[in-house]
Amino acid sequence: MVYVDDMKAWFGRMIMCHMIADTEAELHEMAGRIGIAHRWYQGDHYDISLSRRALAVAAGAAEITLRQCGVMVMRRRATGSLGLPGDAFEWFKTRKLEK
Repeated sequence: MVYVDDMKAWFGRMIMCHMIADTEAELHEMAGRIGIAHRWYQGDHYDISLSRRALAVAAGAAEITLRQCGVMVMRRRATGSLGLPGDAFEWFKTRKLEK
């Protein structure tokens, strides 16, 4: 599954957000589909403009919040899996309690 967050950060004249996915293959496939060059790959995500975000959503990407995106990326670094947006905060709370 591919996800796009609701971040709105200025980059020049564009407003950007993040695009992440369960696998690199899914992420790169979506990037190609919406016209994002591989050179913009950030190691685990793409920063995409709001117009490209709309294309990604139209192509099936799920909309998530910036906070969900951050926790999901943290989860992947800890477990190897993004998990689901709906349980991201519960995972984070559980992780904090374990420490």
